[in-house]
Formats: sequence, structure tokens, C-alpha cells
Amino acid sequence: MMSDTMPDLFGGSSSGGVSRHEEGARRSESSPSRRAAGTQPLADRLRPQSLDEVQGQVHLLGPEGTLTRMLGSGHLSSLILWGGPGCGKTTIAQLLAERVGLFYTKISAVFSGVADLKKAFDEARRKAEATGRGTLLFVDEIHRFNRAQQDGFLPYVERGTVVLVGATTENPSFTLNSALLSRCQVLVLHRLDDAALEQLLVRAETATERTLPLTDEGRASLRAMADGDGRYLLNMVEQLLSLTKDGTRPLGPEELARSLSRRPVLYDRDRDEHYNLISALHKSLRGSDPDAGLYWFARMLEGGEDPRYIARRLVRFASEDIGEADPTSLPLAQAGAMAYERLGSPEGEVALAQVVVHLAVASKSNAVYRAYNEARALAKQTGSLMPPAHIRNAPTALMKELGYKKGYEYDHDCEDGVSGQNYFPDGMERVTLYRPVDRGFEERIRKRLDMLAQKRASRQS
Repeated sequence: MMSDTMPDLFGGSSSGGVSRHEEGARRSESSPSRRAAGTQPLADRLRPQSLDEVQGQVHLLGPEGTLTRMLGSGHLSSLILWGGPGCGKTTIAQLLAERVGLFYTKISAVFSGVADLKKAFDEARRKAEATGRGTLLFVDEIHRFNRAQQDGFLPYVERGTVVLVGATTENPSFTLNSALLSRCQVLVLHRLDDAALEQLLVRAETATERTLPLTDEGRASLRAMADGDGRYLLNMVEQLLSLTKDGTRPLGPEELARSLSRRPVLYDRDRDEHYNLISALHKSLRGSDPDAGLYWFARMLEGGEDPRYIARRLVRFASEDIGEADPTSLPLAQAGAMAYERLGSPEGEVALAQVVVHLAVASKSNAVYRAYNEARALAKQTGSLMPPAHIRNAPTALMKELGYKKGYEYDHDCEDGVSGQNYFPDGMERVTLYRPVDRGFEERIRKRLDMLAQKRASRQS
């Protein structure tokens, strides 16, 4: 950790160089929502007062955590904190400012514009000139700023006018400028696990001096309902305590569900979670795991995904990852998509669930998919080579005189229904594009292709 006497890069000293009066004033300034205990929300009352109290982010704040090492080095770089709601992004930003002796300014990209940014930068510059201390500028929902607004941060971050700490629930790779990302370190915050949520419940009971009226199963259900969001968990605790009295019979999961609403599933049909979950579904099917496939399928439906989108992806999967290893998969996937169109929701989802299970347990081969990609590349490479003359049509006398169709052998009249003729352009070496695997129906296809290869070889010899 940073020593009490270590000079701070932002002017002044680390926390030891800031008076208690200044520290208290800054905490008050940075937390305008702090109110009398009677009206203050429980989540705000239990907001950690030091980085050591932050739950669920050991990879950042533990003894070997990223932020711990950064603070120990005496240098706090600009950061992007990426994580879901209620995992501590705002709290960490505020506590970092207090820890290294920076002024703390918070703005929200939802409510702020260019004028607000300019005001924040000007204020940071004035404070630095007057006190020698820098400013940590916390930007909540930073992904909401457009590209031009994000570019506006660059000169102030480069000059050190502010230490930028941006918070986002969206993948920074997709929502933030590469120029801004290159000047910031991205830290991923984890959703709170069961142990961290339980710690919050214990702290809530201590702060309120009440034991939650829950059975062990009800307590576990309350943590599950929070879905990794600490703030939502504490809001539910407040609801629960307001609805019950001391001596209330402990509630189980079913009674709790009737009293409180479960946190909505994190899912956005046009953003990061959408692509994460469809990738998880696709890879579970490729890995032949029907249970995982059904789980991700259900997660997408619960998140509000359009079943038609899932159906299209299943049809694609049938060709890309199964192909001729199980030729029934593609028509079955199409039938499932058609069944959904005919039945609608919720009956149609059962047909799609059947497709999910079938695709998961089917033999797998991407030989057709690989062959298609290689064929496209070969077609671009070879340009406009004409088919050999013997397989060209000859509807006119001139074409016949030019040799079109001459020497063509009708395969149905040949032994085994195969002539063994060449069908690639003249002068082009034969290329093997389709290489079936030794799984499922493709094992039979491989044997037939071996026979056909021998037939061609005997014709050439």
C-alpha cells in the first residue's frame, strides 16, 4: 500500500497528507446523498468507508489485486471500471480519490453534455492551481457519451488535468474510442458472488439491529433474486423489513417471491450480453452439451430475446457445425423454426428446445463449412477459368463444331453410376475441398469418396 508519507503525483501527499477536516469535507462534497439515518437508503448507509470494506472484488483490492499494486506504486492511472449494476464502481472511484488525496467530481453521461465537461475540466484546473491537488473525475455511464464527446477527454487526461475514472456496464471494446481506451486501464469488476452477498446481509442486520425473517432456504433465495447486484439486494432487504415486524414467521422462497420482485435478468438484445449468450449457446451445442445448451437457450428467452433470432442461429449451426455428419439436422432446424412461426409463443419455444437438444447430441462435423470457405477462396484465386469443353452445353451447331459436349460420358450409364471424368477447368490441378470426418453419416461418405478417388485414378492411368 502507499505509505503515509509518500509524495502524491497529483500534488500534496497521500491520505496521510490530507487533514481530517479536508477529508471529511471532501467526503461530504463527494456524497451529497448522505442524509440523516432516518431517511438515508440502506444501500447508502452501508456504502464502504474504505477500500478494504469493498466486497467481491478481491482480484482488484486483495493483497495482490491490480488496484492494490497500483496504489502501492504511488501512481493512479486513468481507469475504466467495467461491471454490472451494484458491484461497486461508484464506491471504488470515490474511495480512490480519498485514498490518494484527490478532489472528487462526479458527472453522469446520461444527464451531462459538453458544457458540463468543460465546467468540470475548468474547475479541476482552478483547484490544481490554488491547492496543488489534482481531481479525480468520475464519469458514470461513460459509454453514453458519443465519439466526439469521448475525444474531448483526451487532452485533459494527457496533461493530467484530471485522473479519469469512467464506469460502464457495456463492453468498452465496442462503446469507447480506441484513443480513449489506450490512455486508460480497463478493470473488470465481478458481479457479487454468494459469499459477498451474504456478507452484505450480515452487515444489513447489524446496521438495522434486526434479523431478517427468513428460513435458510429463503435467505438463499433472497441472494439469488439479487443476481449479483449488491445495491438491489439491500433495497430488497429494506422492502422486506418494512413489510414485516419482529417475531414474523420466517419466510421461505415461495412466500418471499410473493412479497418481493426478482431483479430483472441482465440482457440487452443489441449489446454485449446478447452476443455473449448466443456465443455460449453456440459453443455449448458444438461441445455436445444439451443441458448447457438448454440453459443458455432459456436465459436468452428470459432476457426477452426474439425466438426467431435464436431459430435462425440454430439453422446456421446445423450447417456450420454438423453438416453431413447428421444430414437430418438442417431440415429439423428448419422445421423447428417453421413450428415456432405456426405456434407462436409460448408453445413454439418447445419445438426450438427440441432442436437445441438434437443439435447438441448430433454427430459433429464442420467439413462442409470448411470446404465452402476454401471453395470461395479458390474461386477468387482462379478468376474466370472456363469449364472443360466436354461439360459445356451445346445447344447450337457452332457450339458443337467448337467441341462443346464432345466426349461427355453420361454417368448414369457407367458402372457404379460414375464415369470418373474431370469436372475442373482444363489445366487446373484437381483440389480436395471436402474432407469428411470419421463421425456419423460422414464416415459412410468418406468411404464412398475413397471409392470415387480410385475410380478417377484408374481412368487417368
